[in-house]
Amino acid sequence: MNFDLETGEVLLIDKPVGWTSFDVVNHLRVLARRQLGIQKLKAGHAGTLDPLASGLLIVCTGKLTKEIQQFQDLDKTYEGRLKLGMTTPSYDLETEADAFFETGHLTAEMLRSASLSFTGEIEQFPPLYSAIKIDGKRAFQYARKKKDIELRPRLVYIHRFDITQTILPEVSFEVDCSKGTYIRSLVHDFGKSLNNGACLIALRRTRIGHFSIENALTIEQLREQFARAASELKVEKQ
Repeated sequence: MNFDLETGEVLLIDKPVGWTSFDVVNHLRVLARRQLGIQKLKAGHAGTLDPLASGLLIVCTGKLTKEIQQFQDLDKTYEGRLKLGMTTPSYDLETEADAFFETGHLTAEMLRSASLSFTGEIEQFPPLYSAIKIDGKRAFQYARKKKDIELRPRLVYIHRFDITQTILPEVSFEVDCSKGTYIRSLVHDFGKSLNNGACLIALRRTRIGHFSIENALTIEQLREQFARAASELKVEKQ
């Protein structure tokens, strides 16, 4: 593959669990510098994925960073698992559980009915532990210091919220949604709608608009592509 990173590329990356979205962009810059000799690469991602989530991340380079907003505006598809019967302050496994609930009375029909109630335009609050900015700081910075902050609700659109498997207390699901949707908040609110609790335990983004995870490069594949491009560049210079 011949990269033209400085003119502009749209790269589809399969972000691994444990990496931030910025980690991926920074790693791309490091590879460009070390392998291709590009000392300062303009690059950015089109839509943050939480560190505990994996899946499709669109990264734009060069002049195509101007197109980032159009990718951010696209609808997204996620596959995930939630755990009923408990809540956490972060709405996922980043923080310890802060409440527990019985789940033995819950039925598949109750779960399906609850999920359907979230389709269409809904109002949701971002998680306290999120990257949204408040007075110049990220919300999670306030949350980790136990400082009270006021988060404003936002309108998002849920096209589809399907329960795909239930083995209580865990539930697998798929969601098609608009930009700006917090799946952690959706899971938290889903638990509340059942007079119970829920937290996200796994999440993978599989689609952004017409871009699919099937066409994305893993980090290892990205490294291999850069190594191959560096070798080709070296041959051309000989």
